[in-house]
Amino acid sequence: MPAPQSATSVVKIVIGDIHGQLFKLIALLDKCRAYSDGADPHYIFLGDLIDRGPDSAGVIEIVRSMQDENPEKVTVLAGNHEDILLQSLHSEQALDDWLKNGGRQTLEGFGVNSPHELPAHLIDWFAALPTHHDDGLRFFVHAGVRPGIGLDKQVREDLLWIREPFLSSDSDYGRLLVHGHTPTSDGKPDLRANRINLDTGAGWGRPLTAALFRGDKLEPVVCLQT
Repeated sequence: MPAPQSATSVVKIVIGDIHGQLFKLIALLDKCRAYSDGADPHYIFLGDLIDRGPDSAGVIEIVRSMQDENPEKVTVLAGNHEDILLQSLHSEQALDDWLKNGGRQTLEGFGVNSPHELPAHLIDWFAALPTHHDDGLRFFVHAGVRPGIGLDKQVREDLLWIREPFLSSDSDYGRLLVHGHTPTSDGKPDLRANRINLDTGAGWGRPLTAALFRGDKLEPVVCLQT
């Protein structure tokens, strides 16, 4: 796709749930770079980099390399799959739940048999991931927020795991909520007046989606998919 005349005004590129889909991520990053040619955007990953797909290790390698090269311009948020991986280190029930929901593929990708065998620096990185990012216009988060509670009073459990009553709420949060976590059924981003859902089901064989934002426009200028 050719870059638009306003490409240099692209300030944020937000990528939905990847779930180990390395080739989709590589192709999507190429599309985003081509579209925003001449810009130096801030990349935001909405969590759930891992599980279900064939190459979570490769996804993490790319994302961490991007972050190491330009830490001020790459934000990686925690998702519920990163969260349950961390829980699985201390709970047999969480370990069983994680393995049943794509964790086994993640372990295979790293060539290990247990989350305790994952590199310690990687576990530390997962544990340090923030739950949200607020740019004053948009609030970026993995799952959503609990309606009726201020954005500064949200709890980790909701930010990483909530579905209802968030998904059916038409609350005005004072920000556009940009989230993932709940796959759309048609493989397309769900843009509403108060939120946009960028989980288009990459973990289930559907597209991986990025939304590109300009500094002076609340809604994305374009959504790209692979």
